[in-house]
Amino acid sequence: MNINHNTMERRTFLKNIGATSLLVGMGGFSLSMKPSHAKQITILHTNDVHSHIDPFPATDTRNPDRGGVARRATLINEIRKENPNTLLFDAGDIFQGTPYFNFYGGALEFKLMSMLKYDAATFGNHDFDNGIEGLYAQLPNADFDFIISNYDFSNTILNGHTLPYKIYYLNGIKIGVFGIGVELEGLVNKQMYGETVYLNPIEIAQDMERKLHNEEHCDLIICLSHIGYEYKDNPNKVCDLKVADQTSYIDLIIGGHTHTFLPKPTLVTNRREKTTLVNQVGCYGINLGRIDFFFEDEKLVKNKSVSIEV
Repeated sequence: MNINHNTMERRTFLKNIGATSLLVGMGGFSLSMKPSHAKQITILHTNDVHSHIDPFPATDTRNPDRGGVARRATLINEIRKENPNTLLFDAGDIFQGTPYFNFYGGALEFKLMSMLKYDAATFGNHDFDNGIEGLYAQLPNADFDFIISNYDFSNTILNGHTLPYKIYYLNGIKIGVFGIGVELEGLVNKQMYGETVYLNPIEIAQDMERKLHNEEHCDLIICLSHIGYEYKDNPNKVCDLKVADQTSYIDLIIGGHTHTFLPKPTLVTNRREKTTLVNQVGCYGINLGRIDFFFEDEKLVKNKSVSIEV
């Protein structure tokens, strides 16, 4: 489905982030100004799409005529034409929620994501709804990577089929990406995830960022997270805000699980007194997150975010 430029503008809400704590030495750098010699990296993301392939019907009371893979594809293609240095990620719960999953077991979701040229995704708890065997059976349909750092699949059939992290090179910028998932016990029947071992996401995030920053010397570090944005009724529960607070080098956490719609990323001061962006774009594919990072001399100098209604 084609969306004309005016429609896209009307549905696009620019959220310029005050990134002063991110941008060492940049002072009052205006986010409306693109640095003249800056390299631009665009990050697109979704989460908790839950097998929503078609748009919601016009009669839907909450999301009338919103979403749909065809519309998302149009937006993604337009953005890639604007900036070829673009990465596309999903933060989990790809499966479960419409009859498409019941009939096709996740094959359609993975095939469509492959057509949209997703670069990587992490796992959500609902991605185990057909069991670890059902998830494994659909992997041939996914022409993209699954990045998950805190699930140990050593004693399962998924062993060797996921990555703890991946490094991307775009326009001379080195981008490190890792993933963390929610604790499956209590959310998913044990027989569905088998011998998968859950590791503490904060400890793993600290390990991953040290590797990506200290050893790999990445210019940008991104965490794909399916642990949830925040739990106000359970303040001790691990969440994206806690991960951001207790780490040092993560630039962006792309979240999922809690179906939280953030009109702009939350800015969290990390252990080094720098800023980590935490973002999440609701659910069901009705929004596409976009964050642009600008680099000069391989140093991050500014960012801006856009939430696009699909």
